[in-house]
Amino acid sequence: MFSLDDRTGNVVTTVALFAIAACILYMARGVLFILLLSLFFAYLLEPSVKFVERRSRLAHGSRTWAVAQVYLMATLVLGAFGYILGPHLVAQMKSLNAAVPQILADLSSGKAAANLAGGHGLSAAQQLQIHDWLASHHDFMARAFERGAASAGYVAASALWLFAIPILAIFLLLDGRRMADALMQSLGPGGERTLTARILPRVDTMLAKYIRAQLALAGLSFVFYSVSLLVLGFPYAVALGFLGGALEFLPAIGWIISAAIMLPIGFLTHAHWITMAALLVVWRLVQDYVNSPRIMGNSLQLQPLTVLVALMVGGQVGGIPGLYISVPAAAVLRIVWLEYFSRRKSPMGHSGQPLIETKG
Repeated sequence: MFSLDDRTGNVVTTVALFAIAACILYMARGVLFILLLSLFFAYLLEPSVKFVERRSRLAHGSRTWAVAQVYLMATLVLGAFGYILGPHLVAQMKSLNAAVPQILADLSSGKAAANLAGGHGLSAAQQLQIHDWLASHHDFMARAFERGAASAGYVAASALWLFAIPILAIFLLLDGRRMADALMQSLGPGGERTLTARILPRVDTMLAKYIRAQLALAGLSFVFYSVSLLVLGFPYAVALGFLGGALEFLPAIGWIISAAIMLPIGFLTHAHWITMAALLVVWRLVQDYVNSPRIMGNSLQLQPLTVLVALMVGGQVGGIPGLYISVPAAAVLRIVWLEYFSRRKSPMGHSGQPLIETKG
């Protein structure tokens, strides 16, 4: 009769528990995505809360009153922004979403090339070349349009859930540090507690810097895209600018998807799409070599290949939410990996001091 010894039984049990936990996490990925967004939102507000807690006379050193004041100011700012741009943005998003099927149909049928022949005086040979190029790249442009529309649709469909993000962030801002301390206390003394004490600060610093920097880069892209598209006569300029800013959260491929959405629309509507293509290249260089190093620095420390693999795996496993959380998740795993194996290789810490202090 087949039997397992104690060691093999422990291994099988551990693997089974991890498999069950992975299945539960996968089934609850929607809720986990909201929790992660709440955590990111809390990271975004943390500097303001600390500043108000130290400087505001109304707060009197109370974190609760500091959070309340920050939320009040944020509500006023976002309310003013929504009042000014909200209706216009929503109307353009609806128009763009309704126009996507017709745009794709024109690209595949050759009608787009025919319209350009009359609008720009193209010859029959040039028209045929354009038609062939559009036909050969139709699948890529269709996927780009679908990805952008899916991102916007996911945000719209999750609008009710999004209201839970600032509420959950309040609890994280108030109790986050105590939760981390409780986690440390639950580990007890020893190497595992010391390892966790080294990992958590690095993860905390990396996520805080990444979220704030990425939001700043996305805001800059939104302003650049919206202004450029308006000046060059593109339709749906604000909606396209919003999509471009949202896709800025996808490193390496976000700007490519933005270009694949914006340029065909300009091409079909006789806007200055060639000028916009040149501006996209210039803006990418500015973002990668000027803005990103100054704002983000090297907080993630991930190689481009690692970023691409993380995006592919995240998109395959979690869809749209998986795309957005895959890169910071890969950065967290990198920190855990490096800290764990550096501890196993040597009993000395990074600074040359023992991981566990001893007396005497």
